[in-house]
Amino acid sequence: MIGQFLLAFREGLEAALIVAIVLTYLKRTGRGLLSRYVNYGICLAIATALVSGAFVWFTYGILTGPAKALFEGVAAFLAVIVLTSMIYWMATRGRELKAEIEKRVETITTLGTALALTFFSFIIVFREGLETVLFLTPFLLADPANTFGGATLGIMASVLFAYLVFMAGMKINIRRVFYYTSLLLVFLAGGLAGYGTHEILEYMEGIGVSTGWLGELAFNLNLSVDNPLHHKGLIGSVLAVMFGYTVAAEWARVIIHLGYLTIALPLVFYAYGRETIRDL
Repeated sequence: MIGQFLLAFREGLEAALIVAIVLTYLKRTGRGLLSRYVNYGICLAIATALVSGAFVWFTYGILTGPAKALFEGVAAFLAVIVLTSMIYWMATRGRELKAEIEKRVETITTLGTALALTFFSFIIVFREGLETVLFLTPFLLADPANTFGGATLGIMASVLFAYLVFMAGMKINIRRVFYYTSLLLVFLAGGLAGYGTHEILEYMEGIGVSTGWLGELAFNLNLSVDNPLHHKGLIGSVLAVMFGYTVAAEWARVIIHLGYLTIALPLVFYAYGRETIRDL
């Protein structure tokens, strides 16, 4: 549930912060009556994101045999790609986010229409909602209950956090929050990359394609399922979600997992820059 919470919190926080910026700007510039059009876009976006999630779940439910493993593997890699791009985008553009959003809202309210404001808020929230669906899909397929619970708590926490920052005027270093959550998400994405590799290997095996030594086990801890340290156990399941821990892994999974971390971690350090990290 921790990993699902973190993913939902990070995505929900981005959407909640942007919406808070829009609402605060409208209120500060004497356009508070336009807030209802922002709310219309938010409600429509949430409904559309939920429908998208239901569609993904339905599609997975009708698949059988190796196709299920392929679906899970592709979903995991899509989540890794989008998650990585989101982390880098926020690291490089986060400083100008507030000014950029306010500029867009000013243009819309001056030259646009109420419908344009609704569409703008819809795009903001739906984008984050769709990303959340992609990120959580691999977890939802493996553990629906914990995924739903973690996602719900994460979104609620993100909305509360955004309220404290913008509405209540609480002084919090947002960039510091994004920096530390980015590091955690990199480890989580690395685990997803490894998991996706495992599922692709299962698919290849299911259709009779040999993967050679890449499909052979690199290690096997020989832990039983009832052991707390098993990746389905009490402790191991938390490590599995957060860091991609498993009791047995193929060579391809190990290579992809470690390779991703080797590239992504320095990328985050570079994106935030030396001065930013020193100030955290």
